[in-house]
Amino acid sequence: MSIAATIPGTQAEADTRHWLERAVIGLNLCPFAKAVHVKGQIRYAVYSAGNDDAGLMEALMHEAAVLAKCAPSERDTTLLIAPNTLVNFLDFNDFTQRAERRLARAGFDGELQLASFHPRFEFAGAAPDDIANATNRAPYPTLHLLREESVSRAVDAFPEADAIFERNIETLTTLGAEGWAALDVGPGGSFR
Repeated sequence: MSIAATIPGTQAEADTRHWLERAVIGLNLCPFAKAVHVKGQIRYAVYSAGNDDAGLMEALMHEAAVLAKCAPSERDTTLLIAPNTLVNFLDFNDFTQRAERRLARAGFDGELQLASFHPRFEFAGAAPDDIANATNRAPYPTLHLLREESVSRAVDAFPEADAIFERNIETLTTLGAEGWAALDVGPGGSFR
């Protein structure tokens, strides 16, 4: 499946749920994800109104406002999936930086955090085919809004939370390109 084609919102949500269950939870890349998934506290929002980043920014601000007003027991986090927008990773990365500043200006600093995932995610200084990039690769460009309070609580409850990234690299290195491909979690670039 090419993300250059127009992806229906229902397909983008289904693919993202599959990625979350198989890769993020299945490989335990985020030890905090399973609890909110099982409790149904994740909102999957799809921006499919167009392919412009201005519209995506407005959708992000709307989702942030809604998340901030919801009780954490009802909705703890939001994944804003943009299957037809910002397909170029560098453009997406620039957008994410602008989005963080916009969230801070809107008063969400200290309340919400923004994490990002992209099919072509590439850590600075990493080769495009470095399997470590898979830790932040999702089927489509995705903006993840998290509550600061929930993140702090989860980190406090998880021993050695700062070792998660290193453990994830070990997991993915052991899994290898073939293992990642076998997960069948959508586009994510070649690791060969």
